[in-house]
Amino acid sequence: MANWVVRSRSWLNHFVLSSRRTSCSGILRKQPVAFSGESTTVLVSRRFDSIEAGQKLDPCSYEEDYHSDTAHENQDLDFPGGKIPLTSEMKFISEASDIRLPCYRVLNDDGSLISDSIYEQVGQELAVNMYTAMVTLKTMDTFLYEAQRQGRISFYMTCCGEEAINIASAAALSPHDFVLPQYRESGVLLWRGFTVQECTNQCFGNKDDKGKGRQMPVHYGSKKHNVITISSPLATQISQAAGVAYSLKMDKRGACTVVYTGEGGTSEGDFHAGLNFAAVMEAPVIFICRNNGWAISTPVYEQFRSDGIVTKGIGYGIRSIRVDGNDAIAVYSAIHAARNMAINENRPILVEAMTYRVGHHSTSDDSTRYRPTNEIEYWKTARSPIARFRKWIQRNGWWSDDKESELYRNTKKQVLQAIERAEKMEKPPLTELFTDVYDQMLPNLQEQERSLRDTFKKHSTDYPTDVHVWTRRETVNRLPY
Repeated sequence: MANWVVRSRSWLNHFVLSSRRTSCSGILRKQPVAFSGESTTVLVSRRFDSIEAGQKLDPCSYEEDYHSDTAHENQDLDFPGGKIPLTSEMKFISEASDIRLPCYRVLNDDGSLISDSIYEQVGQELAVNMYTAMVTLKTMDTFLYEAQRQGRISFYMTCCGEEAINIASAAALSPHDFVLPQYRESGVLLWRGFTVQECTNQCFGNKDDKGKGRQMPVHYGSKKHNVITISSPLATQISQAAGVAYSLKMDKRGACTVVYTGEGGTSEGDFHAGLNFAAVMEAPVIFICRNNGWAISTPVYEQFRSDGIVTKGIGYGIRSIRVDGNDAIAVYSAIHAARNMAINENRPILVEAMTYRVGHHSTSDDSTRYRPTNEIEYWKTARSPIARFRKWIQRNGWWSDDKESELYRNTKKQVLQAIERAEKMEKPPLTELFTDVYDQMLPNLQEQERSLRDTFKKHSTDYPTDVHVWTRRETVNRLPY
């Protein structure tokens, strides 16, 4: 462990490289990094309450950018938030660099470790559990996608190609951390104990669906597992996550908030509001952006001119890292370090996970209309996160072809049985449309419920046989039929 800590100093220097870039000159600041086994790092200057506090921080050096003597040498502008060096040279900040920020990676595509890799150690039990979860997620996606194509459920979204981000990030968290998913994080719920049966119940909207059939399929949520229910409006969870994290900080819960979004979500105002709030309030939140290249259909080069998402954190004063999202070990290591820093230092962290959406955006999408099929096939085979991770655990002697066959056989059986049970189960009573908002049902809702009951009675043959208007046992608050 001691050896890992010593070597990790260079990794953390790389990890926080982007956050040390000054907005005024575009050069890197030479600041010392203090790192311990708990990933405590002292690097980025905090916000200041006054000019006086800001004066305690030495201004950044411009020696690498400005060599000429100026009339304002050794003078600074005392501005709220800290000193700003003055110069007589007019120089605009470059809009972008030709050199892109690097992407942290541990495993080669063949599953071998990159030489001198710095990463969080993953033992056999954890590695096998992670791989099992990734295969389970892929299998569930395959059969529920087909169920939608057969008209058995109304909608579905897969995580195909992004399994490593789901499982590896979830494995690096504590069950006490709050998760705000977007809509492609069903693997995070599976890792936390939300079962395949519970997922299929939600997609079929039956009476055992925790959401009582009110949500679209794949809009999961679980109070038990600290996963806040997914909502369809894009990026709303990002600003909410900053608020949840600030609450955890105020309550001294020793936990953080983790919020997921795609790169398309970063074009929404909620992304910018969430990052700015989290930075100013020093909220312990990890922003995980799955940059899969295509959003819902828009390529990244038509969406923004910046170097991806990681550079956006710099503008808000947020420590950031770019990671290979198809490398489960790299994702696990980055999120593990990010969580330690978020909690121990009360700061937000931005993680850009570079990946590829192998599947269609949803069952309403045909991605071959806007991207080449050979590109999809390349990422599906040559860059598969599941295949890469399997090669790594097999290299370690933790996996075999026999175990692989047994795993796929068992997960297929598990998913098909869950679908069969969910499909046969009756739907929630229609009167559940009016519950769980008010403690006592208001008169206007009572009238609406009465109207629904009358309509159902009059046209009962027009409703599916598994739909009921009443509960098996009428509650005290229900109106008599």
